[in-house]
Amino acid sequence: MTASPETRIERDSMGTMEVPANAYYGASTQRAVLNFPISGQPMPRSFIRMLGLIKWAAARVNAELGLLEPRIAEAIQQAAREVAEGRWDDQFVVDVFQTGSGTSTNMNANEVIANRATELLGGERGSRLVHPNDHVNLGQSSNDVIPTALHLAALEGMERRLAPALERLRTALLQKSEEFWPIIKTGRTHLQDATPIRLGQEFLGYAGQVERAIRRLRYAQQELAEVALGGTAVGTGINTHPEFARRVCALLSRELGIEVRETDNHFCMQSTLDNAVMASGCLRTIAVSLMKIANDIRWMGSGPRAGLGELQLPEVQPGSSIMPGKVNPVIAESLIQVCGQVLGNDQAVVQAGQGSYFELNVMMPLAARNLLESIELLASAADNFRQKCVEGLRATERGPEMVEKGLMLATALAPAIGYDAAAEVAKEAARTGRTIREVARERTGLSEEELDRLLDPTGMTEPGLGAGPVSA
Repeated sequence: MTASPETRIERDSMGTMEVPANAYYGASTQRAVLNFPISGQPMPRSFIRMLGLIKWAAARVNAELGLLEPRIAEAIQQAAREVAEGRWDDQFVVDVFQTGSGTSTNMNANEVIANRATELLGGERGSRLVHPNDHVNLGQSSNDVIPTALHLAALEGMERRLAPALERLRTALLQKSEEFWPIIKTGRTHLQDATPIRLGQEFLGYAGQVERAIRRLRYAQQELAEVALGGTAVGTGINTHPEFARRVCALLSRELGIEVRETDNHFCMQSTLDNAVMASGCLRTIAVSLMKIANDIRWMGSGPRAGLGELQLPEVQPGSSIMPGKVNPVIAESLIQVCGQVLGNDQAVVQAGQGSYFELNVMMPLAARNLLESIELLASAADNFRQKCVEGLRATERGPEMVEKGLMLATALAPAIGYDAAAEVAKEAARTGRTIREVARERTGLSEEELDRLLDPTGMTEPGLGAGPVSA
């Protein structure tokens, strides 16, 4: 094979390949580029960052263990750092939909780092002064590096992006709960009128959902902190130093400020994606929670005249190309769409988890792509929803105005006059268009003072009985 002016010859265990002359990757990567012309999507940036950090830490530890010549180790560390920082992102050209173990992406990293390290040592790209397998991949296998990179990228995304975004949203919802606490409105069950509730109580419920979302996220992080590194090909740890993984995990923990620990069962960790599937399930639950909050808020803001109209949402853009003056709840709709995407991503991760056969899962790139996208989407959408919707919410007078007309005020009469009699009051009020108070004044022997006490909406928003037991 002869190189053209635009190419050079690289080789791997299968022979030689032409690669672009200015490329840092080599033959194995070029084969993958040709083999997988599928989506045009590379692996996520956060994943490549973690691959770089793993290779950086591995070179340092291998040097400390006396397995790697110091000057080669130093060059690898510098090159790997550059990869982690994103300097060579354009060199990561392998499609997401590739070999199921992610071997092509692992070799992409090995070759880029090896050629860059060779260059740093004064050698020519392709000369293998630093070898992608013997040096950069020393003590590693794609089968333990790829799932480890997936866990680390997800961990960092959760810690740095998603958890803070959720905490900010929780704080904003709590602030709205306090602001809206004096406002009493009609509650709804089955989309039908129910007993009164404070608007602030509804927002306290939303804040509680987000608080529990953060709690679930922390549990997912504990699952992801356990990594496969050290198991090499099938979990036995062949061709790696017994202390390698423990030392690399300790180094990565210090570097990231996040707990990373070698698994105590490599055969489990390398043959499954159970931890990632569980983490994706937590993200799915968070998405369902956020979807409920966004839907409630847009429903309460519906109208403004023909809908519920209890909330005024911030007006951020015109809502129609044909109806002048129309404004839509677009920020809530954006979050709802993100949540739908996360639910779809979770199904893809579940399918990936089912791609575990004997000693290896063979759908790891798919799991990485979808899990990491879910984290990033939820973080961005939660922050956007907080900034452009929640913080600008205003309560209208519509909710309080409708309370006195609410039919379910009859619930407060039941302890005093019985369920059946209270039901008759509610039915007559519905049939005649009158209020519960007006009908009860006629049909019951309750005094005006008793009606005031029983039908006080404020009292209905707290636990307790408005009257003693009904007489037999």
